[in-house]
Amino acid sequence: MEKQKILVVDDDKEILFSLSKLLEYDGFEVVQAKDGLEALEQLEKEKPDLILLDIMMPKLDGISALMKIRESNHLPVIVLSAKSQDSDKVYGLTMGADDYICKPYNPAELSARVKTLLRRFRAWNELSQRDEKTKSEKICNGGIVLDTAAMQVMVDGEPVRLTATEYKIVYLFINNLNRVFSAEEIYERVWDEKVGYAVENTVMVHIRRIREKIEIDTKNPKYIKVVWGIGYKMEKM
Repeated sequence: MEKQKILVVDDDKEILFSLSKLLEYDGFEVVQAKDGLEALEQLEKEKPDLILLDIMMPKLDGISALMKIRESNHLPVIVLSAKSQDSDKVYGLTMGADDYICKPYNPAELSARVKTLLRRFRAWNELSQRDEKTKSEKICNGGIVLDTAAMQVMVDGEPVRLTATEYKIVYLFINNLNRVFSAEEIYERVWDEKVGYAVENTVMVHIRRIREKIEIDTKNPKYIKVVWGIGYKMEKM
């Protein structure tokens, strides 16, 4: 089986070295970049399966690089940062990261997060490829149309660009209209792992990004509603 490839981006040589060795020990092929510009070049050249991306870097910082990546690429991205405030995590996730790990990181936790995210993304791709060979199923709710074959969401006839995680959340909601899911249940079903830490912010940020993409008025959402003290649901239209 071909090794999965991970692009590690950090301007700190010691961190770049230690991360590379950790991932190589886990059986991954590693590609390195020292700043955001080099990361974008390596992304086009090497076609990695996942990116570990530092925030504070010269030439092009991690958030700017992430925004460029998300213009055309859905591959999983984990942000690594010395900034550990909740606001920093929320900002990183809002810009399109799939996960956020604070420095100094626990090697075992980082390894587990990488493997989980790759497993989830691989399952998403396999589902997409399987559905392409079968009859397309279109699930509708009001102006939202989810095409399972194309793994595409349309809102009022316009395509909406979602990350793999955002797509899975919409898929969960549209197949369970009016059902309320707690943040913990959404995390376990979408991220495919048991909750071992506070996940409310992570889920909240992804819900907010989805709303920004599918709702006309995010302050008065039509589709995805908060059920205060319980969780979230998609209202049946």
